[in-house]
Amino acid sequence: YGVEYAFGAHDYPTSGVFEVEPKSCPGFLFRRSISLGTTDMSSSGFRQFIEHMAGSYYGDSYHLIAKNCNHFTNDVCTRLTGRCIPGWVNRLARIGSFCNCLLPESIQVTAVRHIPEYQELSDQGIS
Repeated sequence: YGVEYAFGAHDYPTSGVFEVEPKSCPGFLFRRSISLGTTDMSSSGFRQFIEHMAGSYYGDSYHLIAKNCNHFTNDVCTRLTGRCIPGWVNRLARIGSFCNCLLPESIQVTAVRHIPEYQELSDQGIS
């Protein structure tokens, strides 16, 4: 429909999904297009679908390894066509998830996110 949708990080608990002109996302070098299938969805139906998806992709939930723009693309493609994106597209994130202990702490995948600004609570109070 003449629009490209992407998912990116920001510091707010609002959608990180945005639209740009195809093949021109700021800060990224376009290399090639890959046909992933088609949909019979109308333009307005597709926009509603993307708005629904955007509710699961907040900017402050973006994670280079666990929830990046390629995860968003795969989720959209799977729901629309039943097909995944090619495995090589998100290969670095997948490898990173297997080598988590070797990654810098700032991008490690953890079940609980450590926020250094908060002080620890001990038996004697805040330390």
